Amino acid sequence: MRLTADHPPIWLAGLGLAGWAVGRVAPHGPDRLAAAGPPVVLAGVALMIWAVLTLVRARTTVDPHGRPSRLVTSGPFRLSRNPIYLADALILAGACLAFHAPLAAPPLVAGFAAIVSARFVASEEQRLARAFPQAFAAYRQRTRRWL
Repeated sequence: MRLTADHPPIWLAGLGLAGWAVGRVAPHGPDRLAAAGPPVVLAGVALMIWAVLTLVRARTTVDPHGRPSRLVTSGPFRLSRNPIYLADALILAGACLAFHAPLAAPPLVAGFAAIVSARFVASEEQRLARAFPQAFAAYRQRTRRWL
């Protein structure tokens, strides 16, 4: 595993902190939206656990900078090529709701998606295409990146 602070959880924490700050400085939105936040966060955590366990069972890396030993297309990976990043986006959206900052959720989630797409997804998919050229090409054709 490469030692670097450039990991998706760091970006998630930073953008989550921005959502928290918006909620502290300019709280908005009805309480029912804030109440919806924790279940959305829990859904994201559940999806993340499912995806990580799927990778661990396949004995391949979870590290976005790591070298894959297997192409995983089962579990949540049959629905999305990036279920862990999708889970992160759910966690961020739910946190913004819980922080009384629902209007911050769309730009923060879009920003997170743009950051991970540029900084992680592109290189991960290049490594998968090199390691599993035919299988990854077929997987890419049948499975969307996010949903």
